[in-house]
Amino acid sequence: METMTPEQISQRIAVLRAEHRSLDENIARLAANPDDDLEAKRLKKRKLQLRDCITQLECMLIPDEPA
Repeated sequence: METMTPEQISQRIAVLRAEHRSLDENIARLAANPDDDLEAKRLKKRKLQLRDCITQLECMLIPDEPA
């Protein structure tokens, strides 16, 4: 895995958060139409994947504490 600078990590987090918000909007729209249940489940799974990735990147920004 390529090493990213803190600025690159922050930029990536911002992009992922924007996608996460977009998925929120799409999921809310699909909730009004029960025929799209499969699509809503797929979007929710992607949203969880994004949340995990964001959390992992945020952890990379936290400096290691000396033991």
